[in-house]
Amino acid sequence: MAAAAVTRRNNAGLRLDATNGDAVATDGDNGRRRSPAAKRVNDGGKDDVWVAVDESDVSGATGGDGGRPTLFRTYKVKGRILHPYRFLIFLRLIAIVAFFAWRIRHKNNDCAWLWTVSMAGDVWFGFSWLLNQLPKLNPIKHVPDLAALADQQDSSSGGLPGVDVFVTTVDPVDEPVLYTVNSILSILATDYPVDKYACYLSDDGGTLVHYEAMVEVAKFAALWVPFCRKHCVESRAPENYFALKMQVYKGGVPGELMSDHRRVRREYEEFKVRIDSLFSTIRQRSDAYNAKDAGENATWMADGTRWPGTWIEPVENHRTGQHAGIVQVILNHPSCKPRLGLPASVDNLVDFSGVDVRLPMLVYISREKRPGYNHQKKAGATNVMLRVSALLSNAPFVINFDCDHYVNNSQAFRASMCFMLDRCGGGGGGGGENTAFVQFPQRFDGVDPTDRYANHNRVLFDGTMLSLNSHQGPTYLGTGTMFRRVALYGVEPPRWGAAAIQIKAMDKANKFGSSTSFVSSMLDAANQERSIMSPVALDESVAGDIATLTACAYEDGTSWGRDVGWVYNIATEDVVTGFRMHRQGWRSVYTSMEPAAFRGTAPINLTERLYQILRWSVGSLETFFSHSNALLASHRLHPLQRVAYLHMSTYPIFTVLILAYNLFPLMWLISEQFYIQKPFGTYLLYLVAVITMIHVIGMFEVKWAGITLLDWCRNEQFYMIGSTGVYPTAVLYMVIKLVTGKGTHLKLASKQTTAISGDKFADLYAVRWVPLLIPTILVLAVNVGAVGVAVGKAAACGLLTEPGRLAVVGMAFNVWILVLLYPFAIGIMGQWGKRPAVLFVALVMAIAAVALMYVAFRFRAPYQAEWSGVATSLGQGSSLTGPSE
Repeated sequence: MAAAAVTRRNNAGLRLDATNGDAVATDGDNGRRRSPAAKRVNDGGKDDVWVAVDESDVSGATGGDGGRPTLFRTYKVKGRILHPYRFLIFLRLIAIVAFFAWRIRHKNNDCAWLWTVSMAGDVWFGFSWLLNQLPKLNPIKHVPDLAALADQQDSSSGGLPGVDVFVTTVDPVDEPVLYTVNSILSILATDYPVDKYACYLSDDGGTLVHYEAMVEVAKFAALWVPFCRKHCVESRAPENYFALKMQVYKGGVPGELMSDHRRVRREYEEFKVRIDSLFSTIRQRSDAYNAKDAGENATWMADGTRWPGTWIEPVENHRTGQHAGIVQVILNHPSCKPRLGLPASVDNLVDFSGVDVRLPMLVYISREKRPGYNHQKKAGATNVMLRVSALLSNAPFVINFDCDHYVNNSQAFRASMCFMLDRCGGGGGGGGENTAFVQFPQRFDGVDPTDRYANHNRVLFDGTMLSLNSHQGPTYLGTGTMFRRVALYGVEPPRWGAAAIQIKAMDKANKFGSSTSFVSSMLDAANQERSIMSPVALDESVAGDIATLTACAYEDGTSWGRDVGWVYNIATEDVVTGFRMHRQGWRSVYTSMEPAAFRGTAPINLTERLYQILRWSVGSLETFFSHSNALLASHRLHPLQRVAYLHMSTYPIFTVLILAYNLFPLMWLISEQFYIQKPFGTYLLYLVAVITMIHVIGMFEVKWAGITLLDWCRNEQFYMIGSTGVYPTAVLYMVIKLVTGKGTHLKLASKQTTAISGDKFADLYAVRWVPLLIPTILVLAVNVGAVGVAVGKAAACGLLTEPGRLAVVGMAFNVWILVLLYPFAIGIMGQWGKRPAVLFVALVMAIAAVALMYVAFRFRAPYQAEWSGVATSLGQGSSLTGPSE
């Protein structure tokens, strides 16, 4: 038994340095360990895209802080890829200028208004492309070095700093409880010192279901968390782990894995049954208690007390949007000393001798809700967690999760610390102490293999966000982001001033609120060396302070939601919160891991996906028309970072012109000689040239971003889908808001669930008709009609004639639009979308029908004119002879 314990401890030491699913390699020259990520990139010839910025640093040379090595490695794109990429960008810029000059010299006087609109559109397209392209001129990749972090941790008496983990949820139906419990379990089991982090769940609905689910989580975690530590399992969300068919074993006792696996899985299935039955269990219990008191309709907890949150039958002070605040510590903070488990027995299903069985702190929070207050949705709930956690654990670092996201790589928290604790590079700007947050890409489960609606957003994350590493860092995008707590408090980075002086000045201005306990905790939050020490019990003084911090009126007259915490009154509160930090001078870091650090779920239904994009685009426009406009930021914002934020907040505007371009073929159906620009052939050649160049540039981005060609194509397709319906709708929404001062309610995307159907992608083929689909359907119909007219014109006039040639060339534009709208067309077909050949046949038949009608009308027109002339002659003759009697 002692030998087994030693084996596990040794394996745990190896596991701490594991990254990308492999054990740490050893450098034969100096015995220094290197992370596999760094090793792969440094193995000459194996990586044909990236090269180390400083080869000596990658090989293990020490940094400039007393011989301490950097905790991450930085790589740039090799010159043979980067230089042609930049040259093509410059060449396309010249081509665009030449195109504009040619158009001005050849103004279309026959239809000046159309030419003017088209010219304005092309100018805006070129400007927007330039805003998008400039920040990508110098892509930089940062790779965490977990081996160097382990070395530094071993030599440091304080070890790793504390982390507070925030999880937000609202409705146990729209956001299935199973997602939430898996997220919490993965956090409790992550590979981080158990006494150095705490987990907080914010239930903004105040339902007893979520609280009792957390109670069940605490019970099952006593089995799940030690099992993960014993066998080093990945991922640490049980639903995903048990769904895996095969994985590499990295634990220390492989002989016990199969039996432990079966026992834990059986317990997990029973755990899921208890979770699924919570709705009926709570209802039955409450009905039994309420029957004792006639007229009572309370929701009752398991201990026989009334639930202070929302009740099953809503009444005054116990309904959605009107209930008291609740803070319940479900798992107290553990001691600093390891607590080993017991051998297997009748009462203990699994042998945990030699395994630390401590669990992190787990807290349930539901803030107070009252009518008449704007509770600011997710941002308001997260700010409450920020304040409450300051009194309970007050970790110097914070990481936030959506309830449907989980820890997929147990080393993710450590990877973030490689950037936060680095004192040599820190992404520039004076070291890691000036880094406000670390952003990981969002990866998703349950997305169809072809990623029909570009849910993964690989071009955004692995392209745009990666390139911003060289310009003050990426933007903050929602979930899976680690923050420095003082940066969330609105404090400027150390290179611009001491935190203590800033906090005292802000306290005098009453920016933080009336709680002296909270303000006192802020200085401790700036100390990375302090340990998490939560109160043993919530005595009256602490409970009173917490009740004050969760009150809905606490933020009145303060800077919460503007200069402190997450920003309010904007749909994309994440982007604006990150922007506030960047304009103060903070930096950020984008990094990725294999396996992915975090994973979650995404809406795979077309309508839900469009609503998600609508909310993001509306938030972008709200940002532009607010005090968070990038043009108004201080000089601390990097110039190219300013350009990136400007593009991010204006991109929906010029899509109105894209919609107009897509509808221009409608005019070709009306007039034979209705051209945007003359000579039309030269105009088309220019268009083909500039469009082809942007796609060649895109191929270089595919290369250095490490994405697939399918990812890039899906991004192009869904951008066109959004440009024809969603983005113009967002512009209309913003116009209404600017004129009336009031916005409209934006529907939140619901979470995917497959409980009803056995088909994993059943939701992909469900059609939910909403007005948002109409503009894109119209564009689809117009371009199908334009292709039909072009085919008919070529058939009627002949391919060798000028009208026939121009029709065929112009038809290429319409066909390209149809190709880009292909995912949308498949989506609105519903179950027929499983057979793409049906769509192809339908399109061919529709085009053929329009072409035949055009040919018939064209050949019929001369005969109609002839018969009309005959009829006119007959009419004139009858008038000369007089009317018939």
